[in-house]
Amino acid sequence: MENYVLSTETTADVSREYLESRKIASIPFHYSLGNKEYVDDFGESLTIHDFYEAMRQGEMTRTSQIPNGEYDAYFRSFLEKGLDVIHVCLSSGLSGTYNGACMVAESLREEFSDRKIFIVDSLCASSGIGLLVEQMANQRDSGCSIEELNEYALKTRYLVELWFFSGDLTYFIRGGRISKTAGTLGNMLHIEPLMSVGADGKLKVRKKIRGKKKTMTTSLEMVQKYGDADQKTIFISNSDCLEDAKILANLLEEAYPGVKIHHFDIGTTVGSHTGPGTVAFFFMGRDRREIESEFNN
Repeated sequence: MENYVLSTETTADVSREYLESRKIASIPFHYSLGNKEYVDDFGESLTIHDFYEAMRQGEMTRTSQIPNGEYDAYFRSFLEKGLDVIHVCLSSGLSGTYNGACMVAESLREEFSDRKIFIVDSLCASSGIGLLVEQMANQRDSGCSIEELNEYALKTRYLVELWFFSGDLTYFIRGGRISKTAGTLGNMLHIEPLMSVGADGKLKVRKKIRGKKKTMTTSLEMVQKYGDADQKTIFISNSDCLEDAKILANLLEEAYPGVKIHHFDIGTTVGSHTGPGTVAFFFMGRDRREIESEFNN
């Protein structure tokens, strides 16, 4: 077995048990709800339902990226054991945490000159990061060296498709992801924008759809258009709206018999920006750089 650690952050929005089952380490983000500070710890300090319920009641949230000191202690815990590290970050298009991790890694490379540290900008968010590290864990288990895994990650990150929709745009407006005018009008007309993460790792509004049923069928169409023909694994995450996630899952299972669908919660860091009522789905597919050019034409 290779003498290195595959690592990510709690913004990967999979469960702790899932990461542990795939031997993937993780470091948490931090967030505040009202006047209280929390660790994004897979809903252990505050349940995911209670977090979203507090948002529904008007509590304000704020997130902060992982401090450099915490990155240093985290990476050091592996390096001191003689282990190399490959760490997968939340998209640089959504957070500055990648830059922070790179700064810390550069400093540690000088101190641990006989060790290797690779920092990967996932250009993904939420369970899209989870799907990327799932693919990387498969490669690691097949015998990839850390250098080979880094090269694999830099190519494969563009093949992870990330799509979102929400029935309540209030939190996207608050976070600046959607303009106030567009978001307010969308809420009034029950328009659910279908969004994706582009090749630059930033959130993009792709379609504006009226009505939940149409949103669901259009979501399926996006998987059929941009996904691999033989879908084996799809991740679906939701922010306290599991029933909506199940409706989408049923459509996908009908279209792709035998597909393995994993359900996860949108965690507290990403959820601070999406709010309750968001469904996200993630699958392997076409290169996002090619898809971006289609949307831009």
